[in-house]
Amino acid sequence: MRRTFKDYLLVTFKGIAMGAADVVPGVSGGTIAFISGIYEELIESIDRLDMSVFRIWKHHGIKAAWHAINGPFLLALFSGIAISILSLAKLIKWLLHNEPILLWSFFFGLVLASIWYIGKQIKSWSPMIILAVVIASILSYFITLAEPFASPDSSLYLLFCGFIAIIAMILPGVSGAFILLILGAYETAINTVNALVEGVSTGNFDLLKDAVFKLCLLGIGAIVGLKVFSKILNWMFKHKKNLTLAILTGFMIGSLNKIWPWKEVLKTRINSEGLEVSVLDKSVLPTSFNGDSQWAYALIFMCIGFTLILVLEHLGKKKADL
Repeated sequence: MRRTFKDYLLVTFKGIAMGAADVVPGVSGGTIAFISGIYEELIESIDRLDMSVFRIWKHHGIKAAWHAINGPFLLALFSGIAISILSLAKLIKWLLHNEPILLWSFFFGLVLASIWYIGKQIKSWSPMIILAVVIASILSYFITLAEPFASPDSSLYLLFCGFIAIIAMILPGVSGAFILLILGAYETAINTVNALVEGVSTGNFDLLKDAVFKLCLLGIGAIVGLKVFSKILNWMFKHKKNLTLAILTGFMIGSLNKIWPWKEVLKTRINSEGLEVSVLDKSVLPTSFNGDSQWAYALIFMCIGFTLILVLEHLGKKKADL
């Protein structure tokens, strides 16, 4: 496909939309790619990234290798994704510190609608499918109660988070930010992106070096996870789709505890910025919350998040019917 500069600019804008989705737990960048009509090309281009590229480079030059992997398309798309993530990370960080209840309420609505969206894809319900949903829900719920085995700032834990979060690239409808959120590394990832921007803009080499190191750890974990999980999950999705969707639905149901807006902090730690942050907390009712519960505004933001997923699903369905 021969594209003009205007075409690549449009691809970049689609990347910006994907990046915005990737920052928000509950919204899948893959969904945006599908709605905007570039999902198949994206998957095909990523599939081309293998060892054969180096053979093409060796025999035909770097230009041939670049076009073999659809490089101009990937560059335009990932540039848009990067622009969006770098731009929105600062806003998300501000909201996490200044309007946490409203932000988590919005996320709660997103994930609640995602549960409905993924659950309705289960074509047949059997005792085994119901049992899978229940077991996955219980397991996921107890995971949200557990204290992380390492600090989200530690190298080992970041590798682990990247390793697990890559599932979001393989399974449809799952957000990478959501996986990071469940693992307790979402805020660390947002802070790392902000540190990268601040390091570049202020010339603070130490800050920049630390941010690049953390992002590389997440990236390395993701690459390893992709190799480990891709074949297993693709096989499960092709041969045990209902069971896979049931486990995924249960996992998301149990994880709602993690993003419940009203929390009582049980244990804190000092993060890499010297700030006191929560390590362990428990969900409480708005009436038992220590402070302004903002329950009316929270309900509105839950509804906005829920509606957003319904709109995206409707757009995706219209796209599939064309």
